[in-house]
Amino acid sequence: MSDDCRGKASWPELVGARGVDAASTIERENPFVSAVIVLEGTIVTQEFSCTRVRVWVNTSGVVVDIPVIG
Repeated sequence: MSDDCRGKASWPELVGARGVDAASTIERENPFVSAVIVLEGTIVTQEFSCTRVRVWVNTSGVVVDIPVIG
């Protein structure tokens, strides 16, 4: 993660939460990022962004990995 990113950078407490709730929490706790819900196994680009947090969810919509800026 870059030292240039602002605000809270990771949310380990959200693993196991509903993805939509996690995304809302992330955006409330760090207004500098947008949370994007992504189904696990989906292919995504690898570029780093200080304004994005990917929220990886399973087919039930539950967060399966720690959301982090990137």
